[in-house]
Amino acid sequence: MSHYMYEFLGLMAVFSIMIVSPGADFAIVVRQSIVHGRRSAIMTSFGIGASLLFHISYTILGLGLLVAKSLFLFGMLKWAGAAYLFYLGVKALRAPGMEAPAEIIRSEKETSISDWRCFLMGFVTNALNPKPVLFFLSLFSALVSHETPALVQATYGLFMATALIAWFVAVSTFFTMQSVRERFVAWGRWFNRVTGLVFIGLGIKLATQQAS
Repeated sequence: MSHYMYEFLGLMAVFSIMIVSPGADFAIVVRQSIVHGRRSAIMTSFGIGASLLFHISYTILGLGLLVAKSLFLFGMLKWAGAAYLFYLGVKALRAPGMEAPAEIIRSEKETSISDWRCFLMGFVTNALNPKPVLFFLSLFSALVSHETPALVQATYGLFMATALIAWFVAVSTFFTMQSVRERFVAWGRWFNRVTGLVFIGLGIKLATQQAS
């Protein structure tokens, strides 16, 4: 049991550093928080967490190695992810300016999107990123013994997904605090332009990423 605990603590130590590093997941949660509110951002966070379980599942099954070693599969995943980020970026650039702070609540009711759509947005943003393929493959290879049962590894993954969701729920809560959100809403079109460029920049970064 102590062996599994050491493995788990090692995984969580490295993973904790990874989840706080800004990336596409962070950008989409922040944008959801400012544009659509806390509920939408939290549902997006659950989508990201579910996608993490997806990555960990095929890593445990050994499919992650196949994707990492196949330039064709890696390239397909990479370009699909880049295209999706470009789509989010262009959509943000074309979005109209947001309402004044006093109209935030009314605006949420008028422009709210479904929970399922928010969940799917978070899932797709994370799932189409080949970076987790390499990350979890190398992380599990380095820190998890081949003799560790798949059920135990799945338990590690469940805790990691829970930690990721908790982190993004905290991010969602912070960016939907009235004082914080009002500052971003006041930027109006500039917020949309900045987030749009961030998504496009992340798409370019992903498109130039190498499997090695």
